[in-house]
Amino acid sequence: NVCQPSADKLSRLYSFAWQYFWTHFMFLFVRQNPRWGAANTALVRWLPAEYEDGESEPKGWNPERLHNGFQLSPARTVSREIMTSASKWKDDSYSQLLVDWGQYISHDITLTPQSTSTDGSDVDCLKTCENVHPCFPIQMNDGLQGCMPFFRSTSDCFVNFQSGIRQALQRQQLNAMTSFIDASAVYGHNQKLESFLRDLPGRNGKLAVNDQFKDPKGRPYLPFVTKLPSACHQDLQGERVECFSAGDSRVSEGLPLTCLHTLWLREHNRIADALKHINGHWSPEMIYQETRKIIGALHQIITLRDYVPKIIGPESFKHYIGPYRGYDPSVDPSIANVFATAAFRFGHATISPILWRLNESFQEDERFPHLRLHNTLFSPWRIVKEGGIEPVLRGVIGSAASAVSTDMLLADEVTERLVVLDTLKHMDLAALNLQRGRDHGLPGYNDWREFCGLQRIKTLADLSLVVGDSRVAKRILDLYKHPDNIDVYPGGLVERLLPGSRTGPLFACLIGRQMKVLRDGDRFWWEADGVFTQQQKEELLKFSLSHLICENSDIAEVPLDPFRFGKYPSHFVSCDQIPSMNLENFSALKSCLCSL
Repeated sequence: NVCQPSADKLSRLYSFAWQYFWTHFMFLFVRQNPRWGAANTALVRWLPAEYEDGESEPKGWNPERLHNGFQLSPARTVSREIMTSASKWKDDSYSQLLVDWGQYISHDITLTPQSTSTDGSDVDCLKTCENVHPCFPIQMNDGLQGCMPFFRSTSDCFVNFQSGIRQALQRQQLNAMTSFIDASAVYGHNQKLESFLRDLPGRNGKLAVNDQFKDPKGRPYLPFVTKLPSACHQDLQGERVECFSAGDSRVSEGLPLTCLHTLWLREHNRIADALKHINGHWSPEMIYQETRKIIGALHQIITLRDYVPKIIGPESFKHYIGPYRGYDPSVDPSIANVFATAAFRFGHATISPILWRLNESFQEDERFPHLRLHNTLFSPWRIVKEGGIEPVLRGVIGSAASAVSTDMLLADEVTERLVVLDTLKHMDLAALNLQRGRDHGLPGYNDWREFCGLQRIKTLADLSLVVGDSRVAKRILDLYKHPDNIDVYPGGLVERLLPGSRTGPLFACLIGRQMKVLRDGDRFWWEADGVFTQQQKEELLKFSLSHLICENSDIAEVPLDPFRFGKYPSHFVSCDQIPSMNLENFSALKSCLCSL
């Protein structure tokens, strides 16, 4: 997973030179670059990388090095000084489901694998506190423990000649997922995983389900991973429950995330059954592929129609994304490094320190009490043995998200007690995010503001105006010493929120730009010509997450918009009142089965 040493890079440039000319020549004739948006390709750069050595060493690799005349503050120090909060306010507009959908859809489009090789050395990144590839440990500087382990992201060895010689020599990071919003978190991003997740012996177009456990009403759970025993935490008093398996390996990270994966598994199988009944002559493969096509479209609709406008606000949505005008083959839909590594991690500031579990009356469930977040991570046994997905789902639609405030960013549940598998120490999510940005060579906050057409920060007064809190602005500049040293992640996070949004101007820009290219550069976007008929598009638009919950759980009452926080029962309706798709419009006679 480690590229050749830098001394060999020039010879690599010569050996691949033909590819440079061939790529530029063929671009005139092909509609789509086959690497754009593909799994296991490099995250794209909207600005050139900034490494200490200009090539691969991240800022902070040499702690004595001066940046604009000052040493760089360690990631853990930045986290504790300006990003960690012991308390959080409630968001009076949005439910916890908005946060959880953000995590879920980020897993559908991004996964940055970590390096596990040691480049020929015998260093152990779980033990060392030295910066030795691939280890870039987070120094504690608190007199307690020396450091938090940190593996650098895997580098991409493909040379992108279109970016120029200097950038071609720089270290780039991989996206292991397809960048498209295509439900790859459900189906996987390679043929081997996809085959494992399918119920091929059943010859019914369905996904495989758990053969050991079902929920109290007989509904299926996700299958377990094949490598046993798995690393997931266990109920010490009972039978083992392994990590679940899905299209994305992070499915068991948290209980709400697992619940969303479970809902989509059940929805696929429900739609597959309906299509088989409607189109009795269809082969299992046809049923599977048409169902997958529908599920992918539903992911796109929920994300762009229901989620993104709430995150970046209606004005930013109009400015950066705008109405759909069709597939544009010149648009590269690949995920940007700054989006995956900084901007779309804004949601970590909205994570609640408590997982609320509610009963049928949306009150605290005496059988399954609320849990501190760190007691829920990598614990799928709590779903199997503690009431199924319903208590958790009621909790995420019936409780408010945590509000974002410049002086209350990430809850200490994720900065002091974050659980990471295979690591005995508690980790710090804010420090991990900041260190990952440096690992990836992300330019600083000011450079990204300039990229988005925003004013660069030059003085404390400038920063105070952007943040909206002069005390927080002073703490930031006291820590970083120079405005150009501010990392993009904390800088974007502390900005005053735009009206009707949950992000400031910088992250609204970066998220908006990314979502636009994901839509416009996707040849199979649900609105693109020839993908669905007009009648089918109208049916797809009837779908909602409320419908997904009603059809695939034992929950009987839901909000019309489950991303909106409302009180029970006044803001809830019966599932009978939730619009549903008429799948008869997906019969063979009405389907657009054209070759795209």
